[in-house]
Amino acid sequence: MTRTRKAVGHIAFVGAGPGDPGLLTRRAHDAVVDADQVIYDRGLPESLIEALKAQAAEDAQFTPAEGAPGDVAKVLLSAARSGLHAAYLVAGDPFGHDSVVAAVQAVARTAAHFEVVPGIGQAAGVATYAGVPLPGVRTAGDVDDVSTLDFEALAAALGRGSISLAVDAGDLAAVRDGLLAAGVDGTTPVGVTGDGTGDTQHTTTSTVDSFVAAALGFTGRVVLTLGEGVAERDKLSWWENRPLYGWKVLVPRTKEQAGVMSARLRAYGAIPCEVPTIAVEPPRTPAQMERAIKGLVDGRYAWVVFTSVNAVRAVWEKFGEHGLDARHFGGVKIACIGEATAEAVRAFGIQPELIPAGEQSSEGLLAEFSPHDEILDPVGRVLLPRADIATETLAAGLVERGWEVDDVTAYRTVRAAPPPADIRDAIKSGGFDAVLFTSSSTVRNLVGIAGKPHQRTVVAVIGPKTAETATEFGLRVDVQPPHASVPDLVEALAGYAVELREKLAAMPAKQRRGSKVQGPTALRFR
Repeated sequence: MTRTRKAVGHIAFVGAGPGDPGLLTRRAHDAVVDADQVIYDRGLPESLIEALKAQAAEDAQFTPAEGAPGDVAKVLLSAARSGLHAAYLVAGDPFGHDSVVAAVQAVARTAAHFEVVPGIGQAAGVATYAGVPLPGVRTAGDVDDVSTLDFEALAAALGRGSISLAVDAGDLAAVRDGLLAAGVDGTTPVGVTGDGTGDTQHTTTSTVDSFVAAALGFTGRVVLTLGEGVAERDKLSWWENRPLYGWKVLVPRTKEQAGVMSARLRAYGAIPCEVPTIAVEPPRTPAQMERAIKGLVDGRYAWVVFTSVNAVRAVWEKFGEHGLDARHFGGVKIACIGEATAEAVRAFGIQPELIPAGEQSSEGLLAEFSPHDEILDPVGRVLLPRADIATETLAAGLVERGWEVDDVTAYRTVRAAPPPADIRDAIKSGGFDAVLFTSSSTVRNLVGIAGKPHQRTVVAVIGPKTAETATEFGLRVDVQPPHASVPDLVEALAGYAVELREKLAAMPAKQRRGSKVQGPTALRFR
């Protein structure tokens, strides 16, 4: 939606925090998504910028910062004088950068209205993500110019506790030389963290004497933590010790369906890659669905049985076309094959009457579905809206229980287009540490459009039917949760990773090197 231009402009200098989009404060988020023009540091994570773009107005402009502080200030002031709201998004805290302070000073010399929204500093934030406490007297700073550092003061602060500094990787040698010249003991523990709070954050520990060599290959901004707190990493490191940290996980679902799964995977430290294998399309002839919707309104059905989120969406889209809403479900009971489908129903303001407490499958639903009773159930018909390729198990089981069933094609599932060549190559060569299959069709279609996952890729399936299909295609099933749901599937994969780590940790070093186990968990022990 395009907004009307503001009469009075406004400038916000906004701290984005150390990098993890989840660490953006609410005030910072609002300042950016409400802006007409956003200038951002080039070093900020692309995922953060894309997330903010998606929430901002359609006509909001996002451009990387160019030139000196004065140049940035001119762009911001030009926008404000045109009646726009402008935001300058920077890493860490705005006042942690001399260049940003200079831009703020330039704006402050004018009559423009401005604000500065603080953010978590990179040095302090990344130290926490690396598991390094900074107790007592500490110095934590984001350093733009190493030549301005007071190494004598740093040495004194280090004598009273731990310190952290965010610097460019290219300045590490200068920091080492400055610390040693100031009398810092060369054996003082040092942690160097790259991609702080990011998906690939990595920390190496060494000493003042050796941290430059230990950090060889690090690029961009890094965070140094020095002092006694570094030794606490073994106990307090949490970001890099999450069960699936660093695992590249293939999620063969559409972006709409993959949201919950990808969010859970990220919470466990994984890097999900969503690859649609199925495209959902309307039925070729809409007559069946039209009759079904009319029957719902006219009281033709005692039950509606939903077997997927897509089926729920298909029915509600038809409701919308006819100007209907949840009130027209009055008197009709709803059964859902699983919790994810039930959540989709609840989103429309309706509480399902039946969700299997045990196995969330056709068999699990049938085990709890009451037989038709002519006295208790004066209406003996069930509506079953589902995909065109659905199996007959559920419909046949309902008929056996005395129900009449209208098995209606609510949507068609067709094979999606093949993913890009680099994704196909990664699938076949073992570039993914795990793949999560949520249905038999995702197995068939992924193999059809991209080929079989490499044998070292961990295969996780949501339930027994999916496991059977995976086995038919020659895949080794490694993980299957006790209950068929997306949360349980992700939880089971995380548990598998923990068990794998424990087994590897118990192996002698020589066995670890010879182990066939692959993936980030195994590599940590080699």
